[in-house]
Amino acid sequence: MNDYPYPAFSGYGLELEYMIVDATTLDVLPIADRILASQGTADDMDVVREQAAWSNELALHVIELKTLGPCRDFAEAERIFRGEIRALSALLEAEGARLMPTGAHPWMDPARETRLWPHQNDAIYQAFDRIFDCRGHGWSNLQSMHINFPFQTEDDFVRVHAACRFVLPLLPGLAASSPFLDGKAAAAKDARLLAYEGNCRRVPEVTGDVVPEIIESSRAYEKLLAGIYTALAPHDPAAILREEWVNARGAIARFERGAVEIRVLDTQECPEQDMAIAVLVTSLVQALASGEFLSLGELVHFPSAPLVAQYRRSRTDAAGAELVGDAYRAAFGSSQGTVGGLWHELIQRLIPSTSPVRSRLDLVAREGTLAERLLRRAGPSPSHDALWLLYGDVSSCLLTGAAFCP
Repeated sequence: MNDYPYPAFSGYGLELEYMIVDATTLDVLPIADRILASQGTADDMDVVREQAAWSNELALHVIELKTLGPCRDFAEAERIFRGEIRALSALLEAEGARLMPTGAHPWMDPARETRLWPHQNDAIYQAFDRIFDCRGHGWSNLQSMHINFPFQTEDDFVRVHAACRFVLPLLPGLAASSPFLDGKAAAAKDARLLAYEGNCRRVPEVTGDVVPEIIESSRAYEKLLAGIYTALAPHDPAAILREEWVNARGAIARFERGAVEIRVLDTQECPEQDMAIAVLVTSLVQALASGEFLSLGELVHFPSAPLVAQYRRSRTDAAGAELVGDAYRAAFGSSQGTVGGLWHELIQRLIPSTSPVRSRLDLVAREGTLAERLLRRAGPSPSHDALWLLYGDVSSCLLTGAAFCP
């Protein structure tokens, strides 16, 4: 493995995805290319601004904001994202549109409303659509925060990947924000992840169990990728998807930029909440990678079965999910019975009371994930009008930076 420029935990690449919706109806509005073209050309994947970049995603109603390279100062990242949302919102207002946060649109009909990106690299999206059919919630109706954890050496890679793998099953209990699909309460509080798991059922090797397998080296990871490419080959004879990003597990290696990318965090109501969660998650991953809770051998070789079982419980029940077995209680020395209770302990342990993000994390610990707060406001069987009012309020949180609390 070549040495990369950024050592482990020297900074973090941060990405936030948002949906563009009609300002009045809040229905999805597929105009991302028009917005990006107003800043450059619609054929460019990225609009590079002073401190951030805007880019397209698979669906034309989704736009991504990201930092320019790894960012160590989360307060600065928060300021950057706040400025980008202000600028983007002004452009959208002129189009009769606005941004909507959370992990999924609550009433979008993907079969009818999906519009795929038709410009640069559209062959990639067409290949995905031809093989998997992207007119579904897990493809065209999802928004997430990605955190990229740099690594510089082989040892960095193994430690960072193992730590991300161990943390991943707990993350829906902190960040679930997609409790509604098709205009009603979904089968999971993190419905985005539930839909995501079935995206690639035609070639199940692509997603696996979402929780990554045990990876002892970069060579072992390359072997995993080779298995995915082999499984895809009959469906992708031109090898369009023969790239490392086709691995759809919840944490993947990005050797092209020397990072492990976590992908299971739903977008929150405002970047201030996203950055608070990022502070907590990166602090926990770093503590694990440094051996604070488990030895490196225990961390790397931790069996997959209990992690997968915990992940599935967490994406269904969010903070209220029971801790499966004793794995996490033992690792963290906890007596808690739920994922939310464990996160409450970890917040107190890892985030000083004087930290500027502590009050935002305490709100999540006290009131539950955004998904649970949305459900509490809407009730079990909300009308369309009730959802429209609810998501209008949440979209206002994105503009003001206020946390949503029913």
